[in-house]
Amino acid sequence: MADIIGNKNAKNFSENVPFANNGNFHVKGANHYDWGMKDRLSRIFNPKTGKTVMLAFDHGYFMGPTSGLERLDLLIPRLANYADCLMGTRGAIRSSVPPTYNKAIALRASSGSSVLQDDLSRESMVVDMEDAIKMNASAIAIQTFIGADGQKETIEALNRAINLGLRYSIPTMGVAAVGKEMERNTSFFLLATRMLAEFGAQLVKTYYCKDFEKVAAACPVPLVVAGGKKLPEKDALTLAYNSIQGGAAGVDMGRNIFQSEYPEEMIQAVNKVVHEGFTDQEAYQFFQHLTN
Repeated sequence: MADIIGNKNAKNFSENVPFANNGNFHVKGANHYDWGMKDRLSRIFNPKTGKTVMLAFDHGYFMGPTSGLERLDLLIPRLANYADCLMGTRGAIRSSVPPTYNKAIALRASSGSSVLQDDLSRESMVVDMEDAIKMNASAIAIQTFIGADGQKETIEALNRAINLGLRYSIPTMGVAAVGKEMERNTSFFLLATRMLAEFGAQLVKTYYCKDFEKVAAACPVPLVVAGGKKLPEKDALTLAYNSIQGGAAGVDMGRNIFQSEYPEEMIQAVNKVVHEGFTDQEAYQFFQHLTN
C-alpha cells in the first residue's frame, strides 16, 4: 500500500497540454477500448465535437415528482430532440421515452434511500446488467460517495458495475457524490474524479469547482459537469461555459432546463455553448431571442 504520510500535494497538471493518448478517437482515454465500448461512447459524445449535452431526469428515484418532472410523458418529447443523451431510470425511460427517438441512454443503475431518510450515501447497484442490455443502454450510472459513511459500499457497487460493463462493452459513468462532511472544493474533486477513473469508470459526472481545469487535466476520462440546483438562466449558461472552457466534455443538466420557464429554449442555448462554441453571453442573447 502506498504510504500517504508525507505525500506532497500535486501541482504540475499541464492544463494546457492535450491528453496524450487519444489516437484518432474523439473520447478522452478511450483509444484502446473495444469496438462496442467506442460505439456506445460515440452515441453519448458527438463525434464532430467530442462533447455531450445530457438531459438528467432521474430525480424521481429519490425525490418523487420534482417540480418540472410531474409529467415525464409530456416533458421528455419537448426536450429529447436537443439532447445527445437522456439520463433516467429504467422505469421512467420505459414508460415515458419513445424508443423511436433513438437517443443515447445513460441508465441510472444505483439506488438506496429517499429524501425521507435524508441519507443517500449507501446506494447499491440495483439494475441487472442484462436489463441494461435489453434497454440498449449506452452507459450505466452509479452514484459513488467519497468522504461519506457509505463510501465503501458505493465504491464496491461502482466496481461491480465496471466489471459487468467491461464484460458486455457498456461504459460505466461514475457519479461523484459529495459526502455531508466534505466541502465542494478543488482538493475534493481532484481526489473523487481521479478515484472513479482509476477504478475504471469510462466517464465521470462531477461538479464545477474552483481551478476546475486542474481537475479536468488530472482525470484521464471525460468529465461531465452536473447542473445542480436551479439557477437563473444566465448563471446556468455561465456554468456551462466555464465547465467547457475548463476542460469538461459536456454537461448533464436537469433542473436548470426542466425547471426553466422556457425549457426548450434553454436546452437549445446550452447546446450552443457545448457544441458551437458560444460564450455564455452569446448563448444568453440567443436564449432571449428565442423567448421574445
